[in-house]
Amino acid sequence: MNEFNEFVREIFSAAGDIVIRSMMGGYLIYFNGKLIGDICDNELFLKRTPTSDKLLADSELHYPYEGSKTLMYAFDRFEDMDLITELLKGMYAELPEKKPKKAK
Repeated sequence: MNEFNEFVREIFSAAGDIVIRSMMGGYLIYFNGKLIGDICDNELFLKRTPTSDKLLADSELHYPYEGSKTLMYAFDRFEDMDLITELLKGMYAELPEKKPKKAK
């Protein structure tokens, strides 16, 4: 894991359990077991939910990687812990539960 990923994990861990997993050249970021975004080229992208749409309305939307079909918020407001906590907890409540793995 690189320095930026560790920085994101450290900052976001104040709000709950953060896991960052390598995936196809980028990284997926999970908050309390739910996928909340991606890290690509040392930039954090968060999924769109009603909470992120409200709290990040002034942030730019970008595709996190070439070929992505999903616009996500480019997040860079790491100094605002109140925002991060409200954002992550709101997103967690709105995102679907992880799908159970099918038995083989």
